[in-house]
Amino acid sequence: MATQFSVKDNISWKGRFFTIFSGQAFSLLGSMLVEFALIWYLTVTTESATVLAVASMVGMLPRVVIGPFIGPLVDRWNRRKTLIVADSVVAFATLVLALLFAFTEVPIWQIYVILFVRAVAGAFHGTTMSASNSLMVPTEHLARIQGINQMLNGGLNVISAPLGAILYEVLALQWILAIDFITAIVAIIPLFFFQIPQPDGSTSQGLSGQASTYFQDLAAGFRYVWAWKGLLGLLLMAAMINFLLSPTFSLLPLMIKDYFGGGAIELGTFESVVGIGIIVGGLLLGVWGGFKRQILTSLSGILLLGSGVLVTGLIPNDMFVLAIVTAGFMGLSLPVANGSLGAIMQKSVAPEMQGRVFALTGSIAGAMSPIGLAIAGPVADLLSIQAWFIIAGCFTIGMAVAGRLLPAVWNIENNNTNGEVENPVPATPIPEAAMD
Repeated sequence: MATQFSVKDNISWKGRFFTIFSGQAFSLLGSMLVEFALIWYLTVTTESATVLAVASMVGMLPRVVIGPFIGPLVDRWNRRKTLIVADSVVAFATLVLALLFAFTEVPIWQIYVILFVRAVAGAFHGTTMSASNSLMVPTEHLARIQGINQMLNGGLNVISAPLGAILYEVLALQWILAIDFITAIVAIIPLFFFQIPQPDGSTSQGLSGQASTYFQDLAAGFRYVWAWKGLLGLLLMAAMINFLLSPTFSLLPLMIKDYFGGGAIELGTFESVVGIGIIVGGLLLGVWGGFKRQILTSLSGILLLGSGVLVTGLIPNDMFVLAIVTAGFMGLSLPVANGSLGAIMQKSVAPEMQGRVFALTGSIAGAMSPIGLAIAGPVADLLSIQAWFIIAGCFTIGMAVAGRLLPAVWNIENNNTNGEVENPVPATPIPEAAMD
């Protein structure tokens, strides 16, 4: 297995990682402010579920469609330079949109184009950053870093939603976009001063130590995921969950506005409470560590998420306070579900394969989301948005139960036949060649 960690001491890895991490956190805050402002702008100017669904789909398609093709490039390219270019593209696209809002009337299609460009750059950025963590952080600290990441996301949700609502009320949209441009530059600066280690076998070497082509690397990623039946099963489940959950949350602004009679402040409050839940869930996972079987922890989070979505769909429209409570439970469920699964994968997947595997898994998990969004928008315009919450909640609960009953998923921590699981204790026999 390739060396995961190449710095000499704790001070060096902490200084490098957290400097880069801090810059990326500022950039993420700017992006979240822009996303909030643009979504609310589309909500109040169009009042169309279809428009919101298309906006979400445009932001999601690059990761789904080109994600598998990005992975081999991330594994071959210099990761520091990839992050610099990706952040630069996001900054430039945001600046273009800010100038458009400043000097002309912006049609919806131009917003879609900018969202698409940002999404393409974000696909490269997200895959590269995820695949670089195990190279910058000692293996024994990966779970803690997962917890910090989850808590950061929650904290930024707490800050960005109400801040975005306030800024939307007092600033022109182009000035909110300018904030994202500045935070993207902040993320780029540390990358000029710190190197990111490259995995063994990157740029020109395959897993066998022989020179490999791009398409050989691409095929290797597909074979890796296909051979890990537990991961493949879990990804198919995630795709089915996303088919209903992605439209549900994309249409949340309209549900807040039309069903609960709220505005930007109510939407910001809801999303802030989700963020508080994420912080609590991340802290809980960091202190508790989860069940002995991490997959049980993840499935428990999925069960809690489905229950929260279901209850939100059943709440009467004059009880928005109760919806706020369920928002907290949904937020708490996310780090419990995602953090545990992320730790399993970062420990189990070889560093030189992580770009390919993480991009491919993200693509598979999100494959059904665009289809769900395409269907949900028109249907919600004709029927009701809360119906999607009820259906999605029930289905998510069912997937959590199915995960417990499917042996391949339940034994995901033991059945990686690529031979990357350390000290496996299989519930069913594993071929001897797969054992370390």
